[in-house]
Order: sequence, then structure tokens, then C-alpha cells
Amino acid sequence: RWGRRQRALLLGVLMVAWEAAWGQLRYSVPEEMPKGSFVGDVAKDLGLQLLELRDRGVRILNKGRTQYFALHGKTGHLVTAERIDREQLCRLVEKCVLRCELIVEGEMQVYGIEVEITDINDNAPSFRQAEKDLRLSETTAPGSRLDFEEGDSYELEVQAQDGGGLFDTAKVAIAVTDINDNVPVISVRSALSEISEDAPSGTVVALLHVQDRDSGMNGEVLCSLDGDVPFRLQSSHGSYYSVVTARELDREQVSEYNVTVRAADGGSPSLQSSAVLALRVLDVNDNAPVFAEERYSARLAENNAAGALVLTVRATDADWGQNARVRYRLSEGRVRGAPLSSYVSVQAETGALYALRSLDYEEVRELELWVRAEDGGAPALSSNVSVRLLIVDENDNAPQVLYPPPAAAAGSGAAWSGVELAPRGSQPGALPAGRLTRWLVLAVAAVSCLFLAFLLLLLALRLRRWRRQHLLPPDSGALRGVPVSHFVGIDGVRAFLQSYSHEVSLTADSRKSQLRFSGGSCCDTLPARPPPDEPAPLLGDEDPA
Repeated sequence: RWGRRQRALLLGVLMVAWEAAWGQLRYSVPEEMPKGSFVGDVAKDLGLQLLELRDRGVRILNKGRTQYFALHGKTGHLVTAERIDREQLCRLVEKCVLRCELIVEGEMQVYGIEVEITDINDNAPSFRQAEKDLRLSETTAPGSRLDFEEGDSYELEVQAQDGGGLFDTAKVAIAVTDINDNVPVISVRSALSEISEDAPSGTVVALLHVQDRDSGMNGEVLCSLDGDVPFRLQSSHGSYYSVVTARELDREQVSEYNVTVRAADGGSPSLQSSAVLALRVLDVNDNAPVFAEERYSARLAENNAAGALVLTVRATDADWGQNARVRYRLSEGRVRGAPLSSYVSVQAETGALYALRSLDYEEVRELELWVRAEDGGAPALSSNVSVRLLIVDENDNAPQVLYPPPAAAAGSGAAWSGVELAPRGSQPGALPAGRLTRWLVLAVAAVSCLFLAFLLLLLALRLRRWRRQHLLPPDSGALRGVPVSHFVGIDGVRAFLQSYSHEVSLTADSRKSQLRFSGGSCCDTLPARPPPDEPAPLLGDEDPA
């Protein structure tokens, strides 16, 4: 028996925990309980602490005009706010249930609460009226209006009696048919007025409640948002809806939104109502300053006055407020060993670039520098731009005579020759000094290359001539070691007049070739020509045997 009780208690606890997890709490309380009577421990069932109840803004919203329940702020208990009469609320209903909502504004959550009112024996049987006569004037206009929202059904008992005392009765049941005569009502329970543009998708901005007093299809409400806005509707609980962000916001494109929520019922014709949510988007520093040009350049004549304005750079930031405030400064650098900041400076607020000293073209011909624009956000964003400053030459240097020196020319007693020197820049068509020097260097290099090529060609010709002289002497067309008389030429082709055969004997320690002619192997190739008187050796003299 004790085990059954434990199982029943465990089953009840699990049912309460299941219903609390799905956002639905159920309690029961007898009727005619005094005001402030305990109904249920809401804080315990929802797992909320007492401090969280006060911090999150938890409150009870009853359906209808009468507030039957309230939330005790110190204990977190659901208590009765009025004395409840079951016979008055649920006259013909077997199970009397009152419903209310628990709204947690800090989390924008809604929990449904159902409280069953149990009956007690507090009424004795009695008749209100023993006999009641209803009299209607015959001039009563037919078709008087019945309100479905006040009563949806009526029962009438009609008795017909003749003069003889016989009668008959009939029961007439009248059901009132609902028509679509109530528009949906949108109530804003909680809403934000500002939202950051970096808020993640799915952030809740408003909690709405939609209600239609009609029934059936006439009471079914469909909610939607007007226009292409980065928000969407999400059903929270029952007739509650949440307005959440559908994507990331961008304040630089749209800074304020007027979100129109429209509710339409399912009647024919459909009735509609709307509510407008005003929402302002807060800026975050997500845009770096952007310069008006990709790079800047300016020309400044030399011998300028200190503090002369060179040019003005300008950058804009798409953000708002402090995030859009732009300040300028120079990047670090050096010119001829001196810091760049000693030559030029930039005004932090306006971006004006000034020359701090008088510049000399003969010393500095151009300046390459970088200007940084930085906004006032946290963290700050910045961008850089290149600035090129060209120094323009002026005729501020007199010509100088390098030779002869002025002292030597004066001592020689020579008369003035009448040569007048003029600056090169004053001659028509004169090239700048830099370009002229470059062309002179190119000309010298070209002449040097041509001279080197000529020397290589001359050396190649001499080498070729030397090789021809050593391989075939020019004074004789015969082979070396063979007499000229042993050759004959036919059409420019030389041929031997005699054939020779030689035997060569070599020893390991011999330094010379031992040649021996064989007399029997020598014959004329041209018999008509007489043999020579003194044939010369072919390769050299033979050593004596």
C-alpha cells in the first residue's frame, strides 16, 4: 500500500514538471476562498528565485476585466485576488477552469496557468420564481438583435392550451450563429525602442498579444509584417507573438524602422487591424574613414614661405556621432636624415598640409609621405593615403665660370672676349637637368658598346688570318714536305705524280720515327711525265742506318 502512494506521488511530481517544462501550469482551488488564499507556488514550479522575480519583472495577466489571481512578490505564490463564486462563473459547465498568463518581461517569456475551481456545497435547492409571466407588446419589432458574445444559446418552452383545458408543450432551443463583427485587437505587452546594429539574428524586439472575440474561423487571426523589413514574427504561446530580427541590421542604410504589424481574421469579409512599432538602430564603429582620392599630389615652388599651405586631404566616415569624427596625422618618415615632421605638418581637424620650412629644389626635389585618417570609435578604425609633393625649380642661382678661374683670367691681361652666359633653363627647348643627364649617360653607354663590338670583330679577323697562314702557307699550294714537281693540277685539283709507301719502325725508347722507303712500291701515277731528278723526302730526312 505504501508503494502505491509513492508511485502516485512520483507520477504527480512528474506531471507537474512536464507541464512546467512546456510552459503550462495547472492548479486547483475551492470556491468562496477569501482574498489572498494560496493557489500554487509559481516560483518553485518554474525554478525562479525570489530576486529574479523582482529583477525580471514578472506579472500575472488575467483574461477578462476581473482580476481573480495575483502574484505575491515576496513569496512567489499565486494567490486569489477576489472571492470566486463557481455558480456565477460556470453556471452550466461541469468543469470550471480559469486561465491567466504569467509574463516574464526580462526574458520575454509567457507561461500559461490554468486554475480549476472546485465546487463546495454552499447553495440549498430553491426556485427563483414560482410563476413568471412574460408579456410582449404586439408592436415589438421583429428581428431584434442578439449578441453572440453575450449568449450563444437560448431555451424556450411553449405551451398551447385550448378552452377545454387540454394542453400540449414543446421545447424550443435557439442557437445563435456567430457573424464576423469583431476586429482583431493587437496589444503590445513589451517592446524595445532601440537596438544595436550588430545585434545577432533572432533578437526579440517586441512581445505582442492578439485577440478576436469571434468564434470559429471568424476568431482565427493571422499576423504579418508590412513591407520588406529585417524582422519576422514568431509564435510564442497561444495568441502571443514575438517580433525578432531576421538578419543583421545596418544603420548606414536604414537608421530607423516603423514596423507595422497587421492582424487579419478568417471571416468573410476579413476584418483587419494594425499596430506600429518604432525602432531606432544604434550605431557601432564598423566603417573606416575613406579618402576622397586614392592618392594626392601637389606642386610647390621652391623658396616658399614657412607655413605655406600645400594641399588639403579629406576623408569621410559613414558611421554616426563620435564614430564618424575623423582626425588626421602624418606617418613617421625621414628626409635627408631629418624627420619628416620637420618639413611638413597636417592639421588634425581639417586635413590641411603645411610646409614648415623653405624648401630648396637643389636639395629636395620631391617628398613622398603618408597621411593617416583615424575615427573616434572604440576601437578606432583608420586608413592611409599617399601624398606626393613636387618642388618646382626657380631661377635662383647665377651661372659660374669654371675655367679659366677668375684670378687667372685677370692676371693674364687678356681683354674681355664678349661671351655672354645665359642660364640653360632660359634657352628655348632646353631639357631639364635630370633628363639631360640621363640622355648623356645613355649616349656614352651606346658609344662604349659599339667600340667594344668593333674591337671584338677586329680580333676575330686577325685570328682567322693567323690560322690560315699556319695551316696553308700562301707562297705554295703543295703539301709540306712534298716537292712541287710531284704534283699536277687539272682544273684546279692537285694530284700526286707518284705513289709512295713507307715503313715505320718504332721502339719503346725511340724519339724519332724510323722511315724506310721501298723502291719496288714506288710507281708513277702519270707514266707520260718523266720522273723527277731528285725526289724530296715526304716527311723528313731518314736517319742513317
